[in-house]
Amino acid sequence: MIRALLCLALLILAGSAAAQDAAPPVAEVTFEQTETIPGQALDLRVTVLVPTWMTQPVVFPSLEAPNLLVRLPGRATVPISRRVGGETWSGVSRRYRLTPLVEGSFTVPDQPLIVTWSDPDTGKPRKDTATMPGIAFRAVRPEGTETLDPFIAATALTLSQDLSGAEAPLKPGDSVTRVVTATIDGAPPMLLPALIPSTPVQGVAQYPAEPVLTEDDGPDGISGTRRESVTYLAQGGGTGAAAPIELRWFNLTTGRIETAGLPGVDLTVDAPVASGLRSLDPRLVAAAAVASAAALAAILFVARRLWRRWRRVRAERRARYRASTRWARKQALRAAAARDLDATLRALDLWAGRSDEDPRADPAFRAHCLPSAEPVTVALRLPTPMPPGGS
Repeated sequence: MIRALLCLALLILAGSAAAQDAAPPVAEVTFEQTETIPGQALDLRVTVLVPTWMTQPVVFPSLEAPNLLVRLPGRATVPISRRVGGETWSGVSRRYRLTPLVEGSFTVPDQPLIVTWSDPDTGKPRKDTATMPGIAFRAVRPEGTETLDPFIAATALTLSQDLSGAEAPLKPGDSVTRVVTATIDGAPPMLLPALIPSTPVQGVAQYPAEPVLTEDDGPDGISGTRRESVTYLAQGGGTGAAAPIELRWFNLTTGRIETAGLPGVDLTVDAPVASGLRSLDPRLVAAAAVASAAALAAILFVARRLWRRWRRVRAERRARYRASTRWARKQALRAAAARDLDATLRALDLWAGRSDEDPRADPAFRAHCLPSAEPVTVALRLPTPMPPGGS
């Protein structure tokens, strides 16, 4: 009997040890290239394997970091299987595209991966945390590109311009719309700077629209466009033009700096030079409005502080007056004149506490009490004056 119990205990311990020895999920990274040019992507592949199968999708990290663009290309996550120690393990592999936007060093630390898979002993789902090993890389400008600002590296970059509306010379009320499109291959369009300069033109108001970016991350690489438009409205006479556009960039194919450019647009207005506010640059008007608002806010701020200070000083002065002998005397005289015995007694007590002399001897107080307020006089024990000729 004892031998049977010992055998049963050994079997239980062996089963428990086997369950504890079940191999945990494995996380691997493949990161072959550790140096690139700003704006050019590096491929990172993260692979997660388990001894059985996954019952839920792996929770991958986002890998987001300052000045680092992280993208998932098409079919970024795919199922895989591999022979590990003579057994077939299953899992998934995810591909990231990491694009540094500026020059410098970048580090992605260890990242947790939440893996839910089937326990080989119980067949029930279990959840483990695998660790994705961290990576480090850097973005370096090619030699000779130090003067490029902003730095743009691509395989192709072109500029196009479309004009619609009236032609110069313009008349007041005429408008011209300028649409400029930059097309870039081999880099994300978000690296493109503002295209149309906001240079003031005499007699012409400018109304820019919000830029529009489009992007295509296809099998041939990333590409896209940046589209800007400005409508110029003639308001008064003037001679000027919308500035030409020039964009310098580094060609990854030729290894040389190239320039894309567009001519300016004549915006001459055939009319007398406008006077008054209409001839002012809208940006100057806006700046003046902002300055006026700021000045008004400052005045209100100072006025509010002065008002609070005046109220505080006024309250302090009022409190000092109410604590003075003068105020107590005034209250006593008012109560005596009103023939209010209780109020007179209270006011006298307050007056006496603030004065070194007997308030009842005050001539003005006696004048209020004696002539026609005999009850008050008696209550206050004021000596009644003797009539003329009395004894």
